[in-house]
Order: sequence, then structure tokens, then C-alpha cells
Amino acid sequence: MARNGVETSMPDTSQTHSQRSILGAGSVSYHQARMKHWDAVAAAGNERSRWARYYQKRLAEVYKFAVPPGRRILEIGCGGGDLLASLKPSFGVGLDLSRNMLQLAHRRHPELHFLQADAHNIPLTGTFDVIIFSDLFNDVWDVQGILEEVHAMSRPDTRLIINIYSRLWEIPLTLAQRMGLAQPTLTQNWLTVDDIYNLLSLSQFEVIRSWTEFILPTGIRLLAALFNKGAVRFWPFRHLALTNFILARPSPIASLHNNAEPKVSVIVPARNEAGNIHQIFERIPKMGRETEIVFVEGGSSDDTYTAIEQEMALHPEKHTQLHRQSGIGKGDAVRLGFEKATGDILMILDADLTVPPEYLPRFYKALCERKGEFINGVRLVYPMEKQAMKFLNLLGNKFFSLAFSWLLGQSIKDTLCGTKVLWKDDYLRIAANRHYFGEFDPFGDFDLLFGAAKLGLKIVDLPIRYRERTYGTTNIQRWKHGMLLLRMVLFAAARIKFV
Repeated sequence: MARNGVETSMPDTSQTHSQRSILGAGSVSYHQARMKHWDAVAAAGNERSRWARYYQKRLAEVYKFAVPPGRRILEIGCGGGDLLASLKPSFGVGLDLSRNMLQLAHRRHPELHFLQADAHNIPLTGTFDVIIFSDLFNDVWDVQGILEEVHAMSRPDTRLIINIYSRLWEIPLTLAQRMGLAQPTLTQNWLTVDDIYNLLSLSQFEVIRSWTEFILPTGIRLLAALFNKGAVRFWPFRHLALTNFILARPSPIASLHNNAEPKVSVIVPARNEAGNIHQIFERIPKMGRETEIVFVEGGSSDDTYTAIEQEMALHPEKHTQLHRQSGIGKGDAVRLGFEKATGDILMILDADLTVPPEYLPRFYKALCERKGEFINGVRLVYPMEKQAMKFLNLLGNKFFSLAFSWLLGQSIKDTLCGTKVLWKDDYLRIAANRHYFGEFDPFGDFDLLFGAAKLGLKIVDLPIRYRERTYGTTNIQRWKHGMLLLRMVLFAAARIKFV
């Protein structure tokens, strides 16, 4: 059905295998829980506390300053439609998961168009002047997937406006909800502004500017003017703000490396991973003009090597190599795999499959579109499955991410995620300069990150949903390896920061 140049249709049920796999069964229950929650909020009349009413009123003021009337506007996660209506669009479309919310929206704003749909699979074609995500990204399953959906509805002059809660306010907002001063929510993605910048870049958008709003979500006029229209604009008060705003536009897509479709080599270090080998063969997608899988088996105590040989025989159509590792450690295995690889692009995939292989095309796309020259997987943005990482390991990873961001002068949210992707030409340059840091990294992650930073490569984080291991046990020894990593950080500080 066409409405003012925008086609609406039934949701596309023919999603790619990769997209279905990324969303997975977990996303279905996630969406159902949120539909039930917001339906209940709407059924209760969507009543708001005084603080919430002030917040929504001020939010509309900010948006009205940024969006002139008479624009074609799409709001994803529109709720009752009040924000969309306040902007007086010439053509306004609101999309939401909750049927009850949309019934409220239809009653309140019959001049607008409302559609019940999942933002990960938007049944619209056509373009908009403005696309709004207000307090949405804290509450969705896959931010990058949604941004990629709306890119098709964007023109070069389209503007995206996003507002998200600051992570600093996670505990205060939780307390306010328990006291009935704020609307209750389910488990949230507490994303930082850097996370949003990165996800926009990976989804072919570029940031124009960002700013903060709200220090005190209060309707007391004098305090509101003092803090929410004054102090929030200045350091250090802006760091206390409740809400971060980001204004973005579509960015041009760069051409492929050397204007040709590259060959991809996926390096799979495998030690005691026999139970995962079949899935690796089944789940690694084809990328580029050809995709080869390079296994490096590291002296397993189970039958990993035999399992790989058997799967190679069962899949002669796959381009596969198998090598035995003579040294020890994942870093040694990765270096052997990179040496034997024949592809233009080198990818690392851990054989434990805690990073789903279905994410690899996103790494491929980010590299080919010149989003960065070193694409680094990040497990610490989205909430993890409960047994995916122990608490102390999580703290250690966060510490090293902060240390590396300081060391390298680039945002590195996760130093130890096993999936890293770069051009082979750049890896050869890293290998040629390895003597500067030495071959002291048994994991390979620091070796590559230090080398990439030393060469001035642009490092880009790519968030993934980290999964639980379903076979075997981790090869990481928390305390021993943690102390080794700390020594490497101190060594690198002397070689990078204090030269």
C-alpha cells in the first residue's frame, strides 16, 4: 500500500540466513517480553509521573529545535506518538512493537500513520527527511541491524536523530523506577556515545554532532532553567547529563580494496574443539570471490585433528587447509595461519564459536567499505548470555579495554575478543615491524593491536552478541594469563606512551 510516496507491505519473512542466525531464538523471546511490557504500560493508560511528563515535554522542545515543521518523519519506537505529533510533520509515520501503544497513538493523532512492526525488519520502502530513535537503542536487540534497515530509507540529505540515556544514570534511573518516579523498563543496553558513533559508522552513517541534555529531570522552573538549559552546556556539568543526543547523516560507501572483490581467509585456531568442527564447516558463510578456511590444530588431547580431516572429506567444495602447530599458544597458531593463508583479507575465528560465524560478513563489509583498516570484535557492548564470561573475566576485559584506549589513543572496547579482521598487506607490515614489541604475546591479540596502532591503522570496534560455549572448556588461565597481560600493558606503555 502506498502513502505519499512511501510503500508499506507485509514484513519480509525471507531474511537472509545470516540475519536470522544473528537474531536467533533469543531475539524472539526478547521481542515478546518487550511487546508484553509496553502493552501493559499502554493498557494502564501510559500514565506518567510529574518527572516523566517534564522529561517528555523537554524532549519535544529539543527535537522541535532540531526539526523544522513540515518534514517527512519516521519515528522508530514511537509509543503513543506524542513526540512525532509535536514535530508537525507533512507526513509522519510511527512504528512500534506494541499494539496497545499504537491504538493509543491512533486515537490521539489520527492525522499520522502508525504501523506495528519489528524495527529489525521494517515493512516500508521510500525515503524520509528525518528518522528518529528516541530512547529506543537502550531497549532493542540489535542496534546495527536496525540502522542498516533504515539506511535504505535515507537520502544523502536525510538526518537521523538519536537520544539515549547516559550510562552514568543506570543506577539513579533504576531507583527512580522502583520509587514510581520513572516509567519501568526491562533490561537495557547501556550504550555510550562512542558505541553509537561506532555503530553508525559500521552502518554507513556519519555523525554531524552530539550534545547532552538534562541534569535534573524536574519540572521546577528555576532549577530546570539553571541546570537543563544552562549548566548542562558546560564542563564539567555536561558529564552529569541524563541524555545524550546524536545527529547523523548517511555517509558515502567507499569502493572495495583495489576495486576488486577480495578473497577471504578465515583462520581457525583449534585446540580440544572436536565437538565444534562440524558447525564451523556448516556456519562459516561465503564472502568475497572465495572464502578459504585455514585450521591450525594445537596439540589437542581430544580428536580435533581427526574431526577436521573428516569434515574436509565430507565438504570437498570448501576451500580448506589444515596445519599442525609446532609452537604453543593461540598467538603462534594465528601467525602460522596468517603465513599459510592465500586470501586478501585475514579473519580470526575462535573454534569455540562464542562469536557466531554469521557475524563475519559484517567484519568483511566494514573492512571493504573502509570503515577501518583493523576491525576488532567487541563482546562488552550487548548483554551476554549468562555463562558466556565469568564476572572476574569481565572486569579484567573492561580494565584492559580502558588501558588500551589510553595507550593507543583510539577507542578499544575489547582487547581479547578472538575475532579480528584486517587486510593481508597490512598484516605483513605488522609482521615486518614486530621486532619493535617482540614476540611476547601468547594470545596474538596484543601483538596485532600494538602493531596496528604503531602503523597508524584505523581500528574500529564491531559489537557482537557473545554466546556461551557449548562444547569443551576454555584454555584461558585467569590469574596466570591476567598477570601476563598486565605485564604486556606496562611494557607497551613504555614503548608507546613514554618514548
